[in-house]
Amino acid sequence: MKSFINILIAVLVLTGIAPNYAEAMATARIKDIASLQAGRDNQLIGYGLVVGLQGTGDSLRSSPFTEQSLRAMLQNLGISTQGGENRSKNIAAVMVTATLPPFASPGSRMDVSVSSLGDATSLRGGTLVMTSLTGADGQIYAVAQGPIVVSGFSATGDATKLTQGVTTAGRVPNGAIIERPLPSRFKDSVNLVLQLRNPDFSTAVRMTDAINSFSQDTYGGPIATVNDNQEVVVEKPKRADLARLMAEIENLVIDTDTPAKVVINERTGTIVIGADVRISTVAVSYGTLTVQVSEHPIVVQPLPFSNGQTAVQPQTDIIAQQANSKVAIIKGSDLKSLVSGLNSIGVKPDGIIAILQGIKSAGALQAELVLQ
Repeated sequence: MKSFINILIAVLVLTGIAPNYAEAMATARIKDIASLQAGRDNQLIGYGLVVGLQGTGDSLRSSPFTEQSLRAMLQNLGISTQGGENRSKNIAAVMVTATLPPFASPGSRMDVSVSSLGDATSLRGGTLVMTSLTGADGQIYAVAQGPIVVSGFSATGDATKLTQGVTTAGRVPNGAIIERPLPSRFKDSVNLVLQLRNPDFSTAVRMTDAINSFSQDTYGGPIATVNDNQEVVVEKPKRADLARLMAEIENLVIDTDTPAKVVINERTGTIVIGADVRISTVAVSYGTLTVQVSEHPIVVQPLPFSNGQTAVQPQTDIIAQQANSKVAIIKGSDLKSLVSGLNSIGVKPDGIIAILQGIKSAGALQAELVLQ
């Protein structure tokens, strides 16, 4: 009976009567959808100076902290700055941020981001001076230094100025050297805790079943349990190496599931519709009323040999136009029919955004509407 149903579904898919749900189902490795709880990232932050700017740095009068930092740096280098006034604009105060990867060892490198604090106009061509990067516990974990790469640029003339991108922020590729390792006890762990990047009960259960199927053949019993829609706990077998066990588990392939969502960004006009979005049968009409007001004043001259004066007689033309509006019946049994139904009305993305919001208000959109 089950094989007959499968054959019937396949025939319906080929004839176009039923949607192909197999194509909508996505498969992924566990390493691509989940992360190890013990292998979390850590954020680092530091305060530093950028030197070598071509007159685009901080004005020291407007940014007193830059001058204080400059004096402190020069004094540490054995240079006296007492009684002098520095008006250089080739230096800028910056905040340096980085993400320390898990299990990073001393001596390895990572990228850092540099952002201006004062009124510097550009960091292009600058070099970050040695900056300590600390974690939330106040400990120094890395030291950053090196030339800054800025993607934006700015050109200024006598009458105009052209700026593209951001010139007050940049990156130092491989600019930080890790000095202190994170306290990690991966080898001493009793179990592995896998966290889904997109929490979902269906995906968590499928991941647990795949791990238990693998462990049943390899270790003779199940080792994974589901805590909630985000965490799956894997117990370490007695004769298993934890690193090898993680390497075997993270390459298992499972079928992922995601909730139906429609993501709308009204500022950019971006619309992202998930594959499982459904719409109940609704009638949609979309049309805009355009009103055009034009002023055509008429100059009126007085009669010859009269004592009249020239006057201006106002004349206003108002034209109201109704765009070609259509009423369409939309029933989105799948993503393809939903998009086709919206496009059949012939509206632009901003109109589709308004329509989707109206359909959600009517209760016909069987998905979560996310507004950004």
